[in-house]
Amino acid sequence: MSAAAPALKTPPAPAVMTGARLLVSSLERMGVEVVFGYPGGAIMPIYDALTGSSLKHILVRHEQAAAFAADAYARLSGRVGVCMATSGPGATNLITGIANAMMDSAPMVCITGNVPQGVMGTDAFQEIDILGVTLPIVKHSILVRDAAEIPAAIEQAFHIAASGRPGPVLVDLPKDVQFAETVAPFGFNIPNETPAADADAIAEAERFIRTSERPLIYIGGGVKIGRATEALRAFAETTGIPVVATLNALGTVPTDAPGFLGMLGMHGARAANEAVQASDLLIVMGARFDDRATGKLAEFAPHARVIHFDVDASEIGKLRETHVAVGGEIRPAIEALTARMSAAPLAIDPWVIRCASAAERHAARYDAPGEGVYAPALLKQLSEMAGDRFVAACDVGQHQMWAAQHCRFARPEAHITSGGLGAMGFGLPAGLGAQMADPDAVVVTIAGDGGFMMNVQELATLRRYGVPLKIVLLDNSSLGLVRQWQELFFSENYSEIDLSDNPDFVKVAEAFGVEAFRIDRRDQVEAGLARLLAAEGACLAHVVIDPKENVWPLVPPGKSNAEMMEGA
Repeated sequence: MSAAAPALKTPPAPAVMTGARLLVSSLERMGVEVVFGYPGGAIMPIYDALTGSSLKHILVRHEQAAAFAADAYARLSGRVGVCMATSGPGATNLITGIANAMMDSAPMVCITGNVPQGVMGTDAFQEIDILGVTLPIVKHSILVRDAAEIPAAIEQAFHIAASGRPGPVLVDLPKDVQFAETVAPFGFNIPNETPAADADAIAEAERFIRTSERPLIYIGGGVKIGRATEALRAFAETTGIPVVATLNALGTVPTDAPGFLGMLGMHGARAANEAVQASDLLIVMGARFDDRATGKLAEFAPHARVIHFDVDASEIGKLRETHVAVGGEIRPAIEALTARMSAAPLAIDPWVIRCASAAERHAARYDAPGEGVYAPALLKQLSEMAGDRFVAACDVGQHQMWAAQHCRFARPEAHITSGGLGAMGFGLPAGLGAQMADPDAVVVTIAGDGGFMMNVQELATLRRYGVPLKIVLLDNSSLGLVRQWQELFFSENYSEIDLSDNPDFVKVAEAFGVEAFRIDRRDQVEAGLARLLAAEGACLAHVVIDPKENVWPLVPPGKSNAEMMEGA
């Protein structure tokens, strides 16, 4: 399995239980400790059954936040995240979070209440066909029609969510099923789906690598999801092949490690994109040739043959011709290839030197003029001061790209972001979920003023549960990434991006009972970050930055990664 397989606890002795109580017992048996949710009429029996259970329920202030928090909890812990909501608007409020988990392959089980089966299809109060609505954005859906089916349904949901390429599974429970009494057997026949690495494909991959002069490792989020981080690091160290990573793979190889060239793609490092374009062999591990990574696909890595490792066979050859396909679980496949590559070193020193020279030549500079706060420098300093326990829960926008470009990430779990969906509002609830998953981590939500306002209500959740999340709010009084595109590609027609009427964020945080302070000059940064990291509880640093600052470099839409724009 890709995510950590749950260790099943001993089932309770058979007894008459309501469906709601059976659901709670099933979650306990799966080893669930934390559930994020929000009650309502159609799920009220389950909330009644929560009382006295071992489950820690986190009452968020919006169902979307429950899904985002469960997603981040799963990414950091490696376990299946769980969220719950009632029918109708409660269920539909989960949808963005479900789609986010699907796009980024996060293992999650979403439990929704629904109207009684007797009134389904009658447009009953708060009735919605949530299975139909979410069909394109879940890995699997289960409508439980009999309370006796609940234990098997939950085991199946967790297995599907965590196995292969992980993703969200929806379990919908009509209210009459929750009330029904039954004696249910526990136990579900879970098949062993872990195939051995294909020896012929591994041998062919070795042959391609040994005949290559300019090989490059291209890492995607599948390496982290497949728990193959150490295997990947061993392969990179054994071969000495340079490495580039997608947004969701940052930290798989430490971002300050020798041979790591940076993120590739639209806002990637120039050295990374140049290496991709010059390479003659891409060793693609758990990546899907996303358009933000490839730019103009027809001109992406034009000289390179492709070895593609992926647990999801549908991704291999989907967008780019694959010369060697290595399907199945990624960790044993990488380990098998590493064993073969350790027999003799590669003769690629000129290529390695070329890539290292490009990385040094194009290294980021942090000596921006003026007294204002330079966001890339602040984020770099933040990650260095936080150390190896640093975890960034990023919202979406310019700040997200600056964090990806400039923060130091020592492990892939240190970088949690909405990659495929790009959902604004992710940062604050994701920080909540991440901190719940690892209380000892230094979790910092990095947000912009636009995304922060989308789920600002979760400050109340931090306060209620004493979650010591740190928040860096970069405020440029605009929708920064949209403004940048309007500047560059829409003749400076700044349409509906002005957020200059933002509230005083320090006062807003303090009104929620969260410590907060303001940074608006460069000479305040070091002391401000020290205060933020030293705070015992939740704390927000409101950082004012130049609204005209852009993210560089940038590959224009529809262009090749070789055509990067640079700012002043």
